Formats: sequence, structure tokens, C-alpha cells
Amino acid sequence: MMLAELRTPDLAVLVIYFVLLVGAGFYFRKRSASVEGFTVANRSLPGWVCGLSIFGTYLSSNTFIGVPGKAYGGNWNGFVFSLSLPIAAFIAVKWFVPFYRKNAGLSAYEHLEKRFGPWARMYAVACYLLTQISRVGTIMFGVAVGLSALTGWELETIIIVSGIAVTLYTLLGGIEAVIWTDAIQSVILTLGAIFVVVLILTGMPEGAGQAFTHANEAEKFSLGDMGLSFASSTVWVMLLYGIFINLTNFGIDQNFVQRYHAADSEKAAGRSVWMGALLYMPVALMFFFIGSILFSYYQEHPALLEDLRLAKATELVEEESPGLAKGSPEAAAEAKRLAGEMKPAKYGDNVLPHFIANRIPAGLAGLLIAALFAAAMSSIDTSLNSSSTIALQDFYRRWFRPSATEAESLRFLRIMTVVFGLIGTSVALAMMGVKSILDAWWKISGVFAGGMLGLFLLGFISRRATNAGAAIGATIGVLVILWMTFTPDMDGDLGWFRSPFHANMITVIGTLSIFLVGLGASRILGRKRG
Repeated sequence: MMLAELRTPDLAVLVIYFVLLVGAGFYFRKRSASVEGFTVANRSLPGWVCGLSIFGTYLSSNTFIGVPGKAYGGNWNGFVFSLSLPIAAFIAVKWFVPFYRKNAGLSAYEHLEKRFGPWARMYAVACYLLTQISRVGTIMFGVAVGLSALTGWELETIIIVSGIAVTLYTLLGGIEAVIWTDAIQSVILTLGAIFVVVLILTGMPEGAGQAFTHANEAEKFSLGDMGLSFASSTVWVMLLYGIFINLTNFGIDQNFVQRYHAADSEKAAGRSVWMGALLYMPVALMFFFIGSILFSYYQEHPALLEDLRLAKATELVEEESPGLAKGSPEAAAEAKRLAGEMKPAKYGDNVLPHFIANRIPAGLAGLLIAALFAAAMSSIDTSLNSSSTIALQDFYRRWFRPSATEAESLRFLRIMTVVFGLIGTSVALAMMGVKSILDAWWKISGVFAGGMLGLFLLGFISRRATNAGAAIGATIGVLVILWMTFTPDMDGDLGWFRSPFHANMITVIGTLSIFLVGLGASRILGRKRG
């Protein structure tokens, strides 16, 4: 489906979606005319709206594209991540939400300065902003790749238009526009996924049962290895990873903390956490199911499967063999050779966009393209609003203008929203040419951000933890995370130094290292002082 072939109903749906998106910003602009309104919606929103927004934040473009791709190329091992949500939600509602509602300000990191000093606050803030800039750029780039494959539009056009749209409605409507649009977008995405399931099952030559049979025979419904090894992505590794990542989301992520404050009561904030968690589990399951039955669908439609493989192979040849002229007979021959050897895991991320482009009726394709865009926007808008809030609270009001007036603070918030929108869009555009460098940037930012939960838990759980102990714990923890991140590929003489753990254990071990070392160092230093 190229631009020249994109049907009028599909274009109409996309145009309407963009108009409504920007319109939401204009609708809520009067309610965001103060710092409280812009950052926490005057603490007035019902819990169910905040819950849908949390649900929408989880439903990123990675869920829409990446999850079906994982199930298509592998199994349901990634779904174990979702099974950890009730555990993290219980802890969040029991302890984190009351803490932030009663003791913390607009920033999730103010209390770290009270607990350990300015260095802890600045460490967390720098890590957060670095990861959010990386996150906005990678999500915007990822959705542009998907939309380009579906519509034929240029990557630059999609990135720039989406960057302008999301920055504009976030700038105008503040957090209230973000939360309401997230809620609406999550509903659109879920309805789109349900329609895809129906279309796949009704498209099987021998009925829906055939989809289950093929997928089951290929073990597409398996949760993975139940062994106790920490060197591979076993069920237990994925469960631990999910618990720690979701505790990071609920406990130290500014995106979520602002929603706690935006709810009209502590109980409403707690309900929003449960609602977001419990809604995401069945919807994530549905996306894994889509990947599994797409595997069956493409097995029964070999011509479509061959087209999918060839499309991915052509893309790889263009990326990895710049010496071959695009569209030349040599490039075509190389693409055909690669397509014949390609495993499902290699082209899994392309399968849902390919299905939408080739099998969705007019009008509904536009709705699903809008749903894909919505999945990305629900992650980007929260990052822009939360990053500008952090810039205000943790830099402007903390270091430069502690006595800033309401008007000055609101102006700064709006300026920083535009600045972060421009930076995120620039990162996405840069990924078109230097993706490897930005991938390294993303990895490095993840190294330092991996220590945020450990530092938070150290201060939250232990009254005996000291400034010096926390600094030692954070230093050792970051070194452990660096070791686990960059040594797995070492071989030869340095092979002995290689980390034996799976990548999903980085957050788990890094967090525990900071917490345990910080606790131990605090007690040792405390005894010496005594």
C-alpha cells in the first residue's frame, strides 16, 4: 500500500484523527493555564481516566508491532512480563501511591535530595531526562518506519508531522490533554487489535480452529523454558525482569507519578494503577495471540509469506549492501537469496504492518494506521510533559529561580515542552543516518537509569541508609550494570570477564547491587562513626 494507492477512506480517517488530536490540545488549553493545571490537571481527574492513561502508556508502538513480532518469530515468553503487573501494582498501591500523594512534590525526585542530598536528585534527574530523550526519538523513528511501510510516505515527513502534532497538543493542553488523549487512543488501539483478530481467524481456509492447530504445533503458545538458569530468557528470568521494571515504572517514573497527583484522591490514584495493570494484561495477551495466529495465517497463504520475506530481504540488502544499486538485478537476486534463508524471527516485526497493508479493507486500514500512530503518541506526549515538569522543578525552581512567579514558571514549562519536542524529533531524524551511535546512546542511558530504582528503594525502605552509603551503592551498582551490559560479547583472552547473565537480569542485579551495597556501606560507616 503506497501513497498513490492509499484509498480515500483511509486518508479521511487519518486526517480526522490528526485534527481531533490537535483539537484536544485547544480544548484543554484553558485548564492548563497554571503550573498545577499544566502538570497535574489541578489534581481533579477521575481514577478511571488516569487508569486508561496508564494503560495507554504501556500500550506503546512496541506492543502494537513488537509483541506480535515476538510471538510470530518465537513464543509467548514475553507475556510473562505482564504477569508480574499485579505484584508491582499491589506494592505501588500499598506504599508508593500514598508516599507520593502525601510527601512528595511535583517531581518524583525531590525526596531523593531530602534523603541523600543534591547529588542523588541530580543523578536521578539526569538519568530520567536522558532516557526520555532517547525514548521519544526511538519511538518516533520506529513508528515512522512502520507508517512508511504502510503508506509510502517519506520517513522525514512522518517524523516531522508527528513531532509537530504531539508537541502542539501537549503544549496547548498540558497533562489533561495528554491523559484524555491517551485514554481515547488506548481504546482505539484495543478495538483495532480486536478487529485484526477477527479478520485473521475468518481468513483461515478451514476455519478458526486451523489457526490454533498450526500455532500449537509450532509451540507458539509456549511461555518458554521453566528452568532455573539465569543465562537465558526463562520464565523466571522474565518474571523477575517484569517485577523490577514495573516497580521502576510505578515507583520512580515521573510519567506515572504525575498521574498519581492528577487523580482527584489517593483512592482514585490507587484505582488508576490497578486499572492500568489489569487492562494491559488481557490486551497484551491479545497481541501475543495476534502474532501466533498470523504465523498460521501466513503458512496457509504462501504467496503472501513469500512477499513478506522478500520485502524484508530487500530492506536488509538496501541497509547492509550499499554497494548494490537500489532496484538493480544484482540487488534483486541478493534479496531473493536472503528471503529463501530467512527465519521467522528475522521478519516478525514486519508481519502485522504487512498484514494491514495487504488484507485490511478501505477505511479500516486508515483506522489501524491511526491506531499505530496513537500507540506511539501515547508514549511520546507523556515524556514531553513529564520532562518539562522535571526541568521546571529540578532545575529552574531549584537552581536558577527559586522564587519564580506563576507566570514565569508556566512560560518556562511551555518553552521546555517545545524544546524537548524539537530534541526528540531531531533524535528521530538523526537515527535515519547514525542509528548505531544513537543505539549506543540508548544503551548508555539505560546503564545509568538502571540504578534509579535501587536508590529509591534504599531511601524508601531503610531509615539507616546514609548519604555516603547511598553514593557507594550507586557507584558499585552502575559498575555492575556496565559490566553486565558491555561484556557479553567478549571472547578470547577476555572471555573470563564476560557476564554469564541474560540481558533481562541487568535491571534485577543492578537494582539489588545498589540496594544491598548501599545498605551494607551505611551500616559499616555508621558503626565507624559510632
